[in-house]
Amino acid sequence: MKIRTELPTLLILTLVLGISPAHSQDRLPLVKVVATGGTIANTPSGRLHAGEVAEAIPQLKKVARLEVEEVMRVGSSAITVEQWLTLAKRINEILAREPEVKGIVVTHGSNTVEETAYFLSLTVQSDKPVVLTAAQRQFTTLSSDSPKNFLQAVRVAAADEARGKGALVVTNDVINAARDVSKNISYRLETYSSRDIGALGFVDEDRVTFYRAPTRHPAPFDVTRLQKLPRVDVIYTYAGADGALMEAAVAQARAEGLVIAGFPTGSGTPAMDEVTKRFAARGIPVVMTNRGGMGRVIDTRPVERRPLIWGDNLTPQKARVLLMLALTRTRDSAELQRIFATY
Repeated sequence: MKIRTELPTLLILTLVLGISPAHSQDRLPLVKVVATGGTIANTPSGRLHAGEVAEAIPQLKKVARLEVEEVMRVGSSAITVEQWLTLAKRINEILAREPEVKGIVVTHGSNTVEETAYFLSLTVQSDKPVVLTAAQRQFTTLSSDSPKNFLQAVRVAAADEARGKGALVVTNDVINAARDVSKNISYRLETYSSRDIGALGFVDEDRVTFYRAPTRHPAPFDVTRLQKLPRVDVIYTYAGADGALMEAAVAQARAEGLVIAGFPTGSGTPAMDEVTKRFAARGIPVVMTNRGGMGRVIDTRPVERRPLIWGDNLTPQKARVLLMLALTRTRDSAELQRIFATY
């Protein structure tokens, strides 16, 4: 009778080197999970604590040591600017006070994860990775993407190559830069895309691979002492728009700046242009973006000297994030344009 002599690697380490399984796990990188809620932690019977989700994914124990902290528990449609500030301050605090932390994973709802990610890319004062992830299908439902997205986000946060690339969004095997990514499909898993810019890399079964790095500078804004941000509203352009919503946003809602989701060529209607001129004379900045979602908007009619801030290729919702932060620093139109060209 042949006796098998092979022993599992972990058992050999335990017997020969005196390394226990617990000791082996201690050698893994430390990843902090900062939870905010969302579908990724949701079930048909209610939203779970992120720690419960992590415990239900045994593969995580092979990737990293996790510490889970629930900062808030909300659906992403309900997240507020004040909660963004809370989240950014907490992440900055963790990374400043806990040097052993290799990276941060933020679990989030899908509807606004792209906006939260861009906000964090502009406000987290560290080159350690901050990886946001979300899900399209609830945690316990058929073919849920929640466990895999959670696992992949942790793998990216633990990867040496993720450092210095700003905030990232990791879902459905794909790594996207916070500035570039948007949610484009209501419910299908392939909803996240960086469109004409393209993904940064991929998370495969055997490795995390980056093919490029963002070139826009991250984290220019310090929000440590901020309790709120200036109000900025997004106004949609459509045939026949008369500018009344622009007027109402400033006069009634007290907006301190506006973002126009303009026609794909980077313009509003003539009536909206007239309102923009009046606002510019009062020092109220108006940023022009593109409602089509792809491509840059630039001043193609310089002779007319339209008094706009050009949003480059930012989506309207991300231009709003940048303008709110920029207005904490300056109201000068030339400096605002420089900020939009830089970040």
